Amino acid sequence: MIKTILVDDEPRGLNTLKKLVQEYCPELKIIAECADADSAKEKIELLEPQLVFLDISLAGKSGFDMLTELEHINFEIIFVTAHNEYTLQAFRYSAVDYLVKPIDEDLLTDAVKRAVKKVSAAFVNNNITTLLHNIRKSPSNQETKLCISSLKGFQVVDVKDILYCEASGSYTNFHFTSGNTICSAKPIYEYEELLADAGFVRIHKSYLVNLLHIKEYVRGEGGSVILSNNTEVEVSRRKKDLFLSRMKDYYKF
Repeated sequence: MIKTILVDDEPRGLNTLKKLVQEYCPELKIIAECADADSAKEKIELLEPQLVFLDISLAGKSGFDMLTELEHINFEIIFVTAHNEYTLQAFRYSAVDYLVKPIDEDLLTDAVKRAVKKVSAAFVNNNITTLLHNIRKSPSNQETKLCISSLKGFQVVDVKDILYCEASGSYTNFHFTSGNTICSAKPIYEYEELLADAGFVRIHKSYLVNLLHIKEYVRGEGGSVILSNNTEVEVSRRKKDLFLSRMKDYYKF
């Protein structure tokens, strides 16, 4: 049984979450229910849960404020939120689990399965520091950090250091300004959607490039781009107009 704490400052929301967990997540044992950040911090430090359902909007202090006050975050977290798209984007960049109110039972059980797997493997909370960094940044900001789901687990990188992403079947190879590469276990189309607001554009079925690092465009049927490390990447004919449009928007020419 996974020791679990529920945190929500709305009595109805807390009661609903409790009922859903009891009905659909028999592997969880609820050891405390908290209605504010201070009591949540106290219970977490006293009871040492393995999993916390944490509402972001708490009266007084937010769920994020509470996390920054903890000396150690040695438990898995599933965030519960009704927050705007920018907050949800920060979650996606940081590869953390979240549930949007009203909570869907299938999404709840999926998130719990992932959390239980991480707890069982002692692979917990590696992404929370990244989330707390990103939550203070706009998703369009190149200072955002990205959690890449790699074959080793998760690796945290600065978005501004990514030159381009290259499709490799159902995997994605990230190429960095340092010359390093990381193979992600996710397909390139997922990163195309995730990084669209951070200055990335799909210029070919195999390539997603960071506009920040484009230093030259070579004309042709589709053409090609020269990146800041002098790598040349092909632009497909079908993607040419989209690419040029995004370049004009990004660099304002």
